[in-house]
Amino acid sequence: MVSPSAARAAALISVAAAVAVYVLMLVGYRQGWTWLAEVDTAALDASYDVAVKHPIWVRFWDGISGVFEPAVFRAVGMAAALVAALRHRLRAALFLLVSVEASGLLTVLAKGSVGRPRPVTALVSATSTSFPSGHALGVTIGVGALLLLALPALRRNARVAAVSVGVLVVAAVGVARVALNVHHPSDVLAGWALGWAYLTAWALVLQPWRRPGLTGAAGAPQDDHDDQQ
Repeated sequence: MVSPSAARAAALISVAAAVAVYVLMLVGYRQGWTWLAEVDTAALDASYDVAVKHPIWVRFWDGISGVFEPAVFRAVGMAAALVAALRHRLRAALFLLVSVEASGLLTVLAKGSVGRPRPVTALVSATSTSFPSGHALGVTIGVGALLLLALPALRRNARVAAVSVGVLVVAAVGVARVALNVHHPSDVLAGWALGWAYLTAWALVLQPWRRPGLTGAAGAPQDDHDDQQ
């Protein structure tokens, strides 16, 4: 088994890597890096060409974006936070509130600080600005937070299946945003990176997997009493 200290170190490294990716995408956009612009344009053009020939392409990816939009995960997260609070899992409830429920505010702040216009070839209507992708950011946080709390209660095979489905959902939403030409690939990559960094940072601080009565990291809220079940 991986020791807690090794797991924490790996998590911290992943946060640093995610922040580096986000900064790389932001600087690349701000500085007009040719290679990044070429990758963005190539992906958008390829998807646009498919959509022109096959209208079902737009309907399919628009459906994916709608079913798995961040608001859906915020609603599920709020319900999960309420259940956790009723079961005296205050650490888990707070984690869901500051990660999943606050992801909308994080998206607004991140987008507002950059102000990148949407691609002119957008195949569906989309409000706000383009960088980072709010869908990619919100779904990464939503799926990650729910998995983090659910996995300890699952058997090994179920854990593998849950993680696989979660990764597929996050990837599909990111692909959908590019396929619909409402985001550049760099927007999506930045959204994934910022979402992961934000989620993991709060997980390290609050340690929501801890059961009531167990001491946590410094500064983490303590649950009220031991679980009697």
